[in-house]
Amino acid sequence: MPDPDFELYDNVGRDADQIAAARYGMATDRDLLRWAKRDAEPFLAEHPLLDTLLPSPDLAPYYGALSAAETPAQVSAVTQHLLDAAEPVLQAISDYLVAAARWRGQNRGAEPESPPKMLMAAASRTLDALALAHSADLAILRAAYDPAPTPKARVNDPASTPPALPPAPPHAPPTRPTPGR
Repeated sequence: MPDPDFELYDNVGRDADQIAAARYGMATDRDLLRWAKRDAEPFLAEHPLLDTLLPSPDLAPYYGALSAAETPAQVSAVTQHLLDAAEPVLQAISDYLVAAARWRGQNRGAEPESPPKMLMAAASRTLDALALAHSADLAILRAAYDPAPTPKARVNDPASTPPALPPAPPHAPPTRPTPGR
């Protein structure tokens, strides 16, 4: 039996999703969310949650420092500070998504494309953003500090040449005095 709130629509005032859903007797995503919100009202009255968005961090200092950066090391310092600051929030979101996936043991024996597995993947991908940004930062630093050696012309037997040692870490360039200071 279809939900009493869902009836075939006349097309006046309806969007393309609603028209297509009505053609197949299905609910739209918005219908599902509206019904869930309606049915959860008594529960939310007992367990009030914030109606506001989570506060957005002030990234102005990071953008300011990034604009002033002149070397890969300086950009890395700003990037690493941002990743360190963001990690607790992203970890908390990931932890919640894992808890939602495990709610009432629904994840046990779940199929690969099932909602619990999708929630687990979302939890992992939340933290993937940090790992990917960290890897990109390291690649930039590697290019600046430890570039790949240029290939040398091979002698008759490449196995007879000993492997090259990595270069010594570069010395910090001397700082230039700023005029007027």
